[in-house]
Amino acid sequence: MDAPTIDIHPLRTLAELRACVELQRETWGAAFTDVVPASILKVSQRVGGVAAGAFDAKGRLLGFVYGLTGVENGRVVHWSDMLAVRPEARNLGLGRRLKEYQRRIVHDLGGTVIYWTYDPLVARNAHLNFNVFGVRAAEYVEDMYGDTDSPLHSGIGTDRFIVAWPVADEDVQRRLTETHAAGAKAALRQAPILNAGNRMVDLAQSLDEYARIEVPADINSMQETDREQAIAWRRSTRTAFRRALDAGLSVRGFVIDDCADRGYYLLARNGV
Repeated sequence: MDAPTIDIHPLRTLAELRACVELQRETWGAAFTDVVPASILKVSQRVGGVAAGAFDAKGRLLGFVYGLTGVENGRVVHWSDMLAVRPEARNLGLGRRLKEYQRRIVHDLGGTVIYWTYDPLVARNAHLNFNVFGVRAAEYVEDMYGDTDSPLHSGIGTDRFIVAWPVADEDVQRRLTETHAAGAKAALRQAPILNAGNRMVDLAQSLDEYARIEVPADINSMQETDREQAIAWRRSTRTAFRRALDAGLSVRGFVIDDCADRGYYLLARNGV
């Protein structure tokens, strides 16, 4: 599969729209009830929504991105609701290309920020969001979507970070510079781990100016092999994030330690 021959464009035909619906089911499971139907994928584009796909030379849908545009406090914003890429096409950078395509469309609409959610336990997505896209963690929400029918969410709840991605190129570059600087800062990389060893946070322990919260390298595999351990990770990270954020710390970056088989959120007190 040749990446340069892959074309990204809005979902136009009924066949393209139906292919997107099918890819949603393949990604999140046949019983997934939050599928966006072809009719909504189509009409939302008439009012600023983005529904675009990545197609190979034969017209096969390899991935898609979908989001809605709205108004928040008088400014145009966008909510990126879904992104999926077929497993066989995940080494081609299509997720990034689809997101960048979305950002260009939102820019042309006059938008200033793109929001989306991701599971803070998924280390590869944390790396992608902070170190590749340059997002800011705007809010931590416990069980944002409740229980869902997707096997990807089963058993460990749906805690999510809402992240904010600036639309302007210069703002993206500024965020990436800040994030990469945080990842190189010794005080952050060596900060105390609030949930070290996947233990619940000691609420009596005082918080320093810097802290880390660790996550497993591959929570999805852990869900399949050790569900109880995966649930324990959710509990310990939920407690750690709540405690740190309530104490005035914020996420400044994310690093992965391959030797430790862990990822680490880097947090600092606001103003530091």
